[in-house]
Amino acid sequence: MPPLTPSQTVGPFFAILVPVRDRLRLRGGGAPGVPIEVEGCVRDGKGRAVPDALLEIWQADAAGRCNHPEDPRGGGPNPSFAGFGQVHTDAAGRFAIETIKPGRVPGPGRLQAPHLLVGLFARGLLARLVTRIYFDDEPSNAGDPILDRVPPDRRPTLVATSRGGGVYRVDIALQGPQETVFFDV
Repeated sequence: MPPLTPSQTVGPFFAILVPVRDRLRLRGGGAPGVPIEVEGCVRDGKGRAVPDALLEIWQADAAGRCNHPEDPRGGGPNPSFAGFGQVHTDAAGRFAIETIKPGRVPGPGRLQAPHLLVGLFARGLLARLVTRIYFDDEPSNAGDPILDRVPPDRRPTLVATSRGGGVYRVDIALQGPQETVFFDV
């Protein structure tokens, strides 16, 4: 009997599709709002860096509007703020996002705290993982209707820590004791 063949997984073809590596710039000159940078690392279940992950970022602008013509709050094309982008992790699993701090957006029953939406693709994943990045210095986290649904002991996996000067740090763990909360969407 011939040996078993390896199972098929997604990737690693992201470098061909999206050439941006390790740094994504969503804000352009003149974009209103507070400039921030979110940096981090994607790690597997053993704590090793994932060098070929692809992150998709979506976010509202500083006023809480999405850069989309169907946003009922007045969003639409904005040349100084993309609101969406993709970035690869580098050889050490790191990524960085230069953007503006998002505003609050409507949610189930009340406004949501400022956050980034993250879609994650990586070798071995057969489906996209979806998570969020909140900010530790944001008082409205306490009343966020989505964050409230996450068990209190797991919430820290969704919160980026301020390092000062508008720089935040968050790591994304695919498995293990510090596994990031991923949403079933």
